[in-house]
Amino acid sequence: MSEVESYEAELRAGKVARELGALPPHYPTCFGCGPESEYGLHVVNRLVGDEIHATYTFSEKHSGAPGIAHGGTVAALVDDVCGGLLFVVREPAVTRKLEVEYLKPVLVGVQYNLVAKVDRKEGRKVFVSCEGRAADGTLTFRGGGLFLIVDVSHFTRAVRPDEPPPVAL
Repeated sequence: MSEVESYEAELRAGKVARELGALPPHYPTCFGCGPESEYGLHVVNRLVGDEIHATYTFSEKHSGAPGIAHGGTVAALVDDVCGGLLFVVREPAVTRKLEVEYLKPVLVGVQYNLVAKVDRKEGRKVFVSCEGRAADGTLTFRGGGLFLIVDVSHFTRAVRPDEPPPVAL
């Protein structure tokens, strides 16, 4: 059994350590939610009904301009929170398309509340959306995209050089 398959088995058995009420990370080294990702965001996703909720405060290390979070870090946050929805559909998937709309500057040092939901599912396609609001309720950014359901072998092939690389069709 590969490391990826072992992690999937631990996830399904509820044996992955996590903060009380939080979802487990997608993978220990996931840039968005992984506790072992040295430079990652370390976002904590929570399942609330059929939605994913998270709060996040960007720091100076995430800035692209003085006092403003880099757009790429905001996109990574949206991607990870939307990726938490895989715990709603209960299948592994990968991001196929991601869009982020920046409605106001996303500021460093300000807490944002994010809510992601599954808009619809069509076969392997999972269409998702996410909103990021400042503490006063101001909609600051929103995004969404398309995730494709894949077999766990998609990830094991990615770490085995002797097999063809994974392709999301």
